[in-house]
Amino acid sequence: MKYELKPEFDSRKSFYRKAKVIKENNKLVLISYNTRVAEIDLKENKAIIFKISSQTTLRHIKEFLKQNSFKAETKKQILKDYKKGVDKNEI
Repeated sequence: MKYELKPEFDSRKSFYRKAKVIKENNKLVLISYNTRVAEIDLKENKAIIFKISSQTTLRHIKEFLKQNSFKAETKKQILKDYKKGVDKNEI
């Protein structure tokens, strides 16, 4: 199953089809600008962030986390709580 991420917590009216969510094998995968940036393991109720490459991608990640009942306050908090394999040059 694949769907467009729509803002509920963000002030934007739309993400203009730049953020999509794919459900596969008990996971929700966030695709931002055609790049896999985050996932949520539904079975373990665990979120993982792979890449934050821009402010817009950060907005997508915050929305994705909040819609799935995860804390998403600041970039620092998100990286501390959910970081995995994030290259510091991409942050």
